[in-house]
Amino acid sequence: MSEGSADSQPTTLNPSSTGSSSESRRSFLGVLLGLGSLCVTVLLSAPLIRFSLFPLIRRTTELKSSPVGELSEFSSMAEPVMRTIQIEQVDGWRKAISEKAVYVTKDSQGRLRVLTSICPHLGCTVPWSKEKSRFVCPCHGATFAADGTRVSGPSLRGMDALETSVRDGQLLVRFQYFRQLVSDQEVVG
Repeated sequence: MSEGSADSQPTTLNPSSTGSSSESRRSFLGVLLGLGSLCVTVLLSAPLIRFSLFPLIRRTTELKSSPVGELSEFSSMAEPVMRTIQIEQVDGWRKAISEKAVYVTKDSQGRLRVLTSICPHLGCTVPWSKEKSRFVCPCHGATFAADGTRVSGPSLRGMDALETSVRDGQLLVRFQYFRQLVSDQEVVG
C-alpha cells in the first residue's frame, strides 16, 4: 500500500525552482535584446560618425602638373604670354577636366615665372594690356607689372605665382587657387 499511495500522491513542484528557470529565461532574453539594440545602434551611428569626422580625415586630390609649353618657346619673349592649361581633378568617382588661363613671364632676374590670371582682389580674370604694358583688371581697375607685382588698385598683393618645374625641356605648372582679399598668398585648393 505504501507503494500505491506514493504513486497516487500528486507531485508538487518547488516554486523556487520554477521561478529561477523563468528568471534565467528573462535575463537571457534581456541580454539578447540589449546586444541586438547595441548592434543596431552601432550600425546606425557609423554613418553619422563618418560624416562628422570626414573633414578631419578627408584627403584632397593632389593636382598634377600641367604642361605649359617647351622652354625654347619662352626664351625670347618680350612680354607675358598667355597659355591655357588643362587641369584634371578627381572628386570621389567624378573626374573633371577644366581649362585655366595662365601667363608665362620673366621676373627681375630673367627667370621664367607662371602667374595665374585670377585677380587676387575679387577673382576676376586679368588680361594683359599691350597698350599699357601692364595687367589691368577690368572689374575694379587693379594694375600689375609684367612680372605680376602690384602697381595700383584695390588688390592687397600682386598676382599669384604658381609652382613650376621643368621635365624633358617642357615647362610644367601646378595650378592652385588662392584666398582673395588678403595680403598674404594662402592656398585654398
